[in-house]
Amino acid sequence: MLRQYDEAVTALVRDLKAHDLLNDTLIMTFSEFGRRVQANGSGGTDHGTASVLWLINEGHLVKPGFVNAPPDLIHLQDENMVFEVDFRSIYADILRSWLDTDPQIILGTGHPPIARLLIA
Repeated sequence: MLRQYDEAVTALVRDLKAHDLLNDTLIMTFSEFGRRVQANGSGGTDHGTASVLWLINEGHLVKPGFVNAPPDLIHLQDENMVFEVDFRSIYADILRSWLDTDPQIILGTGHPPIARLLIA
């Protein structure tokens, strides 16, 4: 599945670059569920709470690098990794900085901005 994801995102980025549109585009990909650390009975992993979210841009809108520290695979909560950043805070930043929209209208309250994420 990661190969299919990689090929699709790579094709999109190449096409946007070829048409000089990547500077004006923010790509966000996110899985609606994370994965647990331990393998299950079939050798896979069950749904969990922490996941990966990618933001892709040509560099003037998104700060390069990682937002959080690497995941702690030892100290789990109910067999789940503990996430550091709530994805709704990232959505709030995008709504505020990219779409010039008040995120509270869409997400409600309680989603503080991630100052180290987007370049305003």
